[in-house]
Amino acid sequence: MRSELLFFLGMVGLVVLTMVVYRFTAAGRNSGDQTGRGGSFVLGFWVRNWFYWFIRPLTSASLALGLSPFVYNALAIVFGLASMWLYATGHLATAGWMVLLSGFADVMDGEVARGQGVADARGAFLDSTLDRFAEFFAFIGMAWLFRGGVGTLLVVLALGGSLLVSYTRARGESVGVLCKLGVMQRAERMLLMGLGAILDPSICARFGWAEGTVLMWIVGVIAAGTVGTSVFRTFWIARELRGKG
Repeated sequence: MRSELLFFLGMVGLVVLTMVVYRFTAAGRNSGDQTGRGGSFVLGFWVRNWFYWFIRPLTSASLALGLSPFVYNALAIVFGLASMWLYATGHLATAGWMVLLSGFADVMDGEVARGQGVADARGAFLDSTLDRFAEFFAFIGMAWLFRGGVGTLLVVLALGGSLLVSYTRARGESVGVLCKLGVMQRAERMLLMGLGAILDPSICARFGWAEGTVLMWIVGVIAAGTVGTSVFRTFWIARELRGKG
């Protein structure tokens, strides 16, 4: 069995074990949104609640050490740049872990900012903007990986759709309509990009496919989900604005 698959299975085991422990806590018996973030998450609120419970010790340690939220902002960018280079050079499994770490750093900067009581509009703007840069870097790496084939078109569609998902929400908010509906928001995209790249080498080797085939399919799913969500949000917000002048 490939080493990256063994490591991944070990991480899955850790996730399952901690989910079992969380299930028997008072918080784990509540499936509602306990984070106060609202919106939607394709795996459900319970999984999101578990994740924030799981990272609480690291959040506490970061607060005790006095780490600035910007440390995690910077790490998200560094991991994003690393994923770009790793995707482009064909190191898919490692690239996938970099994507997941970038997403994790993104979560941590918000948790630290709230824990320190320094969360503000400036920080929220920098956080969301730098997150998009990190995601952009990953897509650029995949575009280079698939250069000259249908994979490049799928990356372009996925990148464009990802930007439109964010834009439709932001534009809606600017005219007084909040829309968090739909799938393929950033957390879901990062999970798919990361897990797809991690599992790609093992699955492709098992079935004799060219490396990158599974990841290309995953990018296609992201493209369909993001474009579909952005179209849905466009019509939904337009309907909500009807008659409001």
